[in-house]
Amino acid sequence: MLPDIDSLALFVRAAELRSLTKAAEASHIGLAAASRRIALLEHRFKTPLLERSSRGVELTPAGAALLPYAKRLLIEINQMQSEMSDHAVGRRGVLRILANTSVITESLPEDLAGFALKNPDVRLVLEERWSSEIVRALLAAEGDVGIIVEGTRTDGLETFAYSSDRIAVVMPAGHPLARVPEMKFVDLLDEDLIALESTSSMMHLLAEQAVIAERTLQLRVEVRSFEAVCRMVQAGLGIGLLPYQAASVLAGALGLTVRPLIEEWAERRMLICVKSDRGANSSIAKLLDYLAESRSA
Repeated sequence: MLPDIDSLALFVRAAELRSLTKAAEASHIGLAAASRRIALLEHRFKTPLLERSSRGVELTPAGAALLPYAKRLLIEINQMQSEMSDHAVGRRGVLRILANTSVITESLPEDLAGFALKNPDVRLVLEERWSSEIVRALLAAEGDVGIIVEGTRTDGLETFAYSSDRIAVVMPAGHPLARVPEMKFVDLLDEDLIALESTSSMMHLLAEQAVIAERTLQLRVEVRSFEAVCRMVQAGLGIGLLPYQAASVLAGALGLTVRPLIEEWAERRMLICVKSDRGANSSIAKLLDYLAESRSA
């Protein structure tokens, strides 16, 4: 017999709170009932899951092995309930959209808002990820539509052009480079640089161009968000590298100057991608058509 969901949820709470008493309170049941549920769970798995003591509970090796499975199962059940609720109120489906930070800070929010207005029966769920993570998630069926930067490997996916951006330099208004008429990548290579994590697609591109120029990037700070790059530049830790449109929005409020790189390679194309064997899904088709029309307009 499979374990019941309520008992698994109780087990996860007990493991996270390290207390069966607190887990019982969070589950709105008595301590005796909670103890019986855990005992039944241990009986079904034929092994102890929690070690009890005066200090609370600790996971046994079996409990530690069960915990990630139980968490994933509870998350999937929650997603299942959410999607069924959408069907119950008349929505025909949920589209899980995975997008990189560049498009989330530029044109995508307006496009999705327009699509949602025309298609109220489709619920959109948007998640921000790096481009390489998006490809892996789509192939693992963890998302329906992805938006990535060109250059990321897309084996097993169909791709469609969406938009483009250009890498730019973010610096204090009084920085000497702010007076350079045309900003070139080699002009930056003697500066302390603030940029995104090395796993981002933009940093892969910049590292490749530094090798071509037979120079080394002087990375002083690596962060995960566009906002953090701008804040570090404002604090005087160096100059930043970000997509131009997003940098223009963020830097203006901080009194920073944004200058695009002039090199041809600094312009990056954004691609919409979906699984090649996705099957028939009218909601995905509607979104792809809408985004194509939006970009052409």
